[in-house]
Amino acid sequence: MKHSEYYVTDENIISNIVEKQKRYFYEQKTKSKAVRVQALKDLQSMIKSNEEVIMEALKKDLNKSEIEAYASEIGILLEEIRFTLKHLDGWMKSKKAKTVMTHIGSKGYIIPEPYGVTLIIAPWNYPFQLAISPLIGAIAAGNTAIIKPSELTPNVSRVMEELLAKTFDPSFVTVIEGAVETTQILLKQPLDYIFFTGSVNVGKVIMQEAGKQLIPVTLELGGKSPCIVHRDANVELAAKRIMFGKSMNAGQTCVAPDYLLVHKDVKVQLIAQLQKAVTQFYGEDALTSGRYGRIVSERHFDRLIEFLQDGKAVIGGNYNEETLQIAPTVLDEVKWDSSVMQDEIFGPILPLIEYESVDEVVSAVHQKAKPLALYLFSESEEVQQQIINTVSFGGGCINDTIMHLATPHLPFGGVGESGIGQYHGEASFKTFSHFKSVLKQTTKFDFAFKYPSDNQSLKTIKKFLK
Repeated sequence: MKHSEYYVTDENIISNIVEKQKRYFYEQKTKSKAVRVQALKDLQSMIKSNEEVIMEALKKDLNKSEIEAYASEIGILLEEIRFTLKHLDGWMKSKKAKTVMTHIGSKGYIIPEPYGVTLIIAPWNYPFQLAISPLIGAIAAGNTAIIKPSELTPNVSRVMEELLAKTFDPSFVTVIEGAVETTQILLKQPLDYIFFTGSVNVGKVIMQEAGKQLIPVTLELGGKSPCIVHRDANVELAAKRIMFGKSMNAGQTCVAPDYLLVHKDVKVQLIAQLQKAVTQFYGEDALTSGRYGRIVSERHFDRLIEFLQDGKAVIGGNYNEETLQIAPTVLDEVKWDSSVMQDEIFGPILPLIEYESVDEVVSAVHQKAKPLALYLFSESEEVQQQIINTVSFGGGCINDTIMHLATPHLPFGGVGESGIGQYHGEASFKTFSHFKSVLKQTTKFDFAFKYPSDNQSLKTIKKFLK
């Protein structure tokens, strides 16, 4: 079901919304601690009192089960708000900075201030969480916010628009629904910050458009996140945690394990344990399980089905065109130049390539763009440190998958092609804040040597600046 009747494609309407938010911001209505705290509490209350409505929309758009919808789209947000409310006072305070000898008598301060009108462009895979999570940071930092949800999840988009319209003045927080045309109009507006979550290719377009006005951006992108299973791994536990990370939301997760690098000594054992995990999670047929999601659209489904030709399905491989579901699948006999190994998969297909040495793994991962996530299963501290110290990636886990994303204590973001900037917890506050440096100088005395006069001034300055 499409809700295109709600799309906003009139440039005058969008410009008017931005102008109202500019005015609201410059009237200082977002900046006090009391306003920020109340707005976060209102957001918290909105989520709690509409859990069933949100989960129903997620079910319609992505067939998300209640437990998955709550854990990944609702509960994680409530924890983020709780954490932000607890620490906001400290984050907002100006910090004193040390001064140097040439600045005796002065005091330095670093003052966090909001940017102004922020645009949050949200993706379809976690359509509620990945819109509201950056909103928490935008509000906490004192900004106004415009959210542009994905048109591929129209039910969540509509629910979000309705709920936020009831909760906030649109001059403070609002949702603008639409497709590509709406985004293009938004990117032409005099915004103060853009936060985008989505694909690498679209991220490049966002950055290019933002660059025309020198609008700062955060880009939360993706890439091929490797999952390494070394010979000394706890294979049974590794299989369960790998399949959990890969099958959540039918693999449509930016930090899902994208491909498996498995030591040849444990390959057969790992495949058997991965199959065991699939059965444990979803029964004998995941496609008939009420706990398993679907692919978001026919276009994405068709793209994924083609990958099944790139190897031998040792687990899964079956699919249902009517429900747009693909069973959790592990492909063996995959080559590095196969199409499934070129771009981020973003689905429940897991190619498997075996290796013999850790150096081989490091070399292989270095051949690709820096990934958003990396996962290593090994009991060896030496192997763990070798991977951490030699491979660049946004973030990741040792002996687990995706869980680094679910804590406000760890900043989340990519590196290189997998993203620019970080958020979650204090990192969200920092992302949506400009840190203004101010030097407060004394008028009780003055140093004559800093002014241009004679050679004696130069000698004095050289004594201080050496």
